[in-house]
Amino acid sequence: MTFRFDDDVVTAVLRHMNGDHTGDNLLIARAFSAEPDLVAATMAGFDGEGGHWLAETADGEQVEVRVPWPGGAIDERPAVRREVVALYDEACRRLGVEPREHA
Repeated sequence: MTFRFDDDVVTAVLRHMNGDHTGDNLLIARAFSAEPDLVAATMAGFDGEGGHWLAETADGEQVEVRVPWPGGAIDERPAVRREVVALYDEACRRLGVEPREHA
């Protein structure tokens, strides 16, 4: 059974990702989607198995992008950050982008 995080945890992570990491959201969506022309993306949710992004193509089409966590299933809040950072790093590698340092 897939682990579901508390609503407060999901809300806080989504607020942070969609407020402070809009560029990272787009990078992740571009790297893991089959759609070649994504122009925007927001993190829409996550659970113990992976993250979920809603992206938009250049012609305005909505695309769902579901990405499993690189390290496998998780069930603790600190693991969410670790896995999102791992997705970011893999997205940079896939797209040939120099990743920034992680604090």
